[in-house]
Amino acid sequence: MFTGIIKAKGTIKSMEQRGGDVRLCVRSKGLPWSDYELGESIAVNGVCLTAVELHADGFDTDVSVETLDVTALGGLDVGSSVNLEPAISLGERLGGHLVSGHVDCTGKVTSRTADARSIRLSIEIPKEYARYVARKGSVCVDGVSLTVNEVSGNLFELNIIPHTTEVTIIDDYAPGTVVNIEVDLLARYLERLLDKDGDGISLDYLKAHGYA
Repeated sequence: MFTGIIKAKGTIKSMEQRGGDVRLCVRSKGLPWSDYELGESIAVNGVCLTAVELHADGFDTDVSVETLDVTALGGLDVGSSVNLEPAISLGERLGGHLVSGHVDCTGKVTSRTADARSIRLSIEIPKEYARYVARKGSVCVDGVSLTVNEVSGNLFELNIIPHTTEVTIIDDYAPGTVVNIEVDLLARYLERLLDKDGDGISLDYLKAHGYA
């Protein structure tokens, strides 16, 4: 699991085809790589990946064709900047919100405007995922835990403060940028619980137990 609080930015050093998959080599001076072990889970732009080789200045990971196809990782090139977050340990401070590292869909930045010292972004996502995004709720964009300012159909707006702009790759965003989106886990589970076609919690159940 992750928190959506980016620990460092990294750079793609190389991308090597290996048996249909891609060996992604990520380098960063912002993490204590000697503290990690092979098999560590590290989120790269919000995608949970496994460290298969560790180096003094980064790690290598294998990315499947499916992951490249369904996430924005397929658009990376050598030299691209990425957000990095190692998996949390039990007992660590949860600064953002619970993030699984399993990307739900990609979104596209439709506008970027200045708002005092901050940046206001509009992002468009597929219609089927829009119901999981709520005003003042949480959403994970390229691994960054963010608060939704406004929602209109399948568009949502974010206000990015200067600190977040500085420590993540968000400052590189422009209209047309494709980003990874993970909706709030709680919204997913709540939908399942309230599924009227399954064995979820119904309105009658809530009334019977004094909740409605």
